[in-house]
Amino acid sequence: MVVRRMVRRVHGRWLGGSERGDVPGWVLVTLMTAGLVLALWAIAGPALSGVFSDSIQRVSGEIGG
Repeated sequence: MVVRRMVRRVHGRWLGGSERGDVPGWVLVTLMTAGLVLALWAIAGPALSGVFSDSIQRVSGEIGG
């Protein structure tokens, strides 16, 4: 019984107590990150697609450069 209390104290002090984590917080961070990626993709997608197509055409020699 005494050993268990000592282990709990050491565990609480060294490891910060509970290891459950903050699941709702991580879910929120994940959803917000996905939303930002989708928003950036919607805004920059056509421009990046154009840059990629232009680069491929220049490498393959279809257009002058």
